[in-house]
Amino acid sequence: MLRSIKQLHGRKLGASDGEIGHVKDFYFDDQSWAVRYVVVDTGSWLTGRTVLISPHAFGPLQQDGNALLVNLTREQIESSPPIYTHEPVSRQYEVAYFQHYGWPSYWDGSELGGVGLFPTVSSVPPDTGLTVGSGGENTGDPHLRSAHAVVGYAVQGHDGEVGYVADFMMSEGIWRISLILVETGHWLAGKKIALPTSQVDRISYDESTVFVGIAKETIEQTPAYHIPPRGAEYCDTHGFEENC
Repeated sequence: MLRSIKQLHGRKLGASDGEIGHVKDFYFDDQSWAVRYVVVDTGSWLTGRTVLISPHAFGPLQQDGNALLVNLTREQIESSPPIYTHEPVSRQYEVAYFQHYGWPSYWDGSELGGVGLFPTVSSVPPDTGLTVGSGGENTGDPHLRSAHAVVGYAVQGHDGEVGYVADFMMSEGIWRISLILVETGHWLAGKKIALPTSQVDRISYDESTVFVGIAKETIEQTPAYHIPPRGAEYCDTHGFEENC
């Protein structure tokens, strides 16, 4: 099942013993497209801290009313190694983080959902709240990217610009971004299309551009992609009430 990253943004998050905040962002690896962390806005609960939740805490995206459930307690999250705004997600931090929760680390080749997702460590553009490291043990991972920051980037084909990044579609069971949704704007009367991430040649953060190995003619012939409404998406696939 594919999930829209935009539709998950803002969803409440519930621990086993109470609410912990809401989804603020997703950090993904720009080489493997694996989602590494859900970034949580905890409101006034843990002010000044960036709270990261690994997909290990979710398993399938379980929902309780309007909240997505994580298999953690509030105390576990509060006592986890702190990382503060504008600090890089360093390898040193990740070692402490995974040891705290007792989860296998992705850099040892651990798998999630039966598929090997996690290569080696990666950093977030300056406007995402986490800084890019400059070297050493505490350096930020140079491939860890904010989904929120990349939305809006231009999409450049072989022979010209084809639109801009409008959303990402994530494969729920394996927590991997499978598709980039591209808004074509006036060129194709606002048609939104889906491009497999396998077609991405590179992402330039200096140019705010995603380069894809596709010609404009191919884009023009690609059928439009439609995302179900958020409630319908969950109701149709998980049997929740119509007003979920």
